[in-house]
Amino acid sequence: MQLDKRKKHIIQYVLGFITLGFILLTVFVCFFPLSFIDREFSAEVQEHQYPFLDTSMKAISLFGYMPYAPIMVLSTALIFLIFKYRKEALFLALTLLSGLISSVIKLLINRPRPSEPLVRIIIKTQQQSFPSGHVLFYVMFFGFLTLLMYKLKTISKYFRIPVSIISLLLIFSIPFSRIYLGAHWFTDVTAGFLLGLICLYILSFLYLKQPSS
Repeated sequence: MQLDKRKKHIIQYVLGFITLGFILLTVFVCFFPLSFIDREFSAEVQEHQYPFLDTSMKAISLFGYMPYAPIMVLSTALIFLIFKYRKEALFLALTLLSGLISSVIKLLINRPRPSEPLVRIIIKTQQQSFPSGHVLFYVMFFGFLTLLMYKLKTISKYFRIPVSIISLLLIFSIPFSRIYLGAHWFTDVTAGFLLGLICLYILSFLYLKQPSS
């Protein structure tokens, strides 16, 4: 019991630290929309440019664009539903809320996208820049999918392990993809990652709290 309380306290502290980090980063961006840190980081990431890197980074980001994102989420939820994982299917579908969350914050902060000649623009994007909706979505969807692969022992490990590895690779490569493509600044993807962790925690907490159907 004492160990469980200690774990809960640690999780609360970590979540509080992440939330504070997101708030401070948002304030920083509001006062310094074009910081030296962002420009230098983009320059470093885009320093080496090759056709195969362009293709790879585009492929990594593909799952976050319309209509691919909702198709992927709903198709995955449907597969879980077919195999009688009703609760899992519902919570996977809820990851689409990441689009609404990012859109609201983008409108409030209203930060412009990176532009030439400051960065090389490989893919032109719409909406505002802060936070990165791609990163938020990837952390939320692929993070929750990784949790399911860990929790659902009834699924074969020969399926769970590859899905988990691919999901984690996408989560940790998407921030670099967005910067490399010239779609976001470093602070955009960092904020998206932090906000994604907050949303993932809330989603996972609600999922683990609900009894299996």
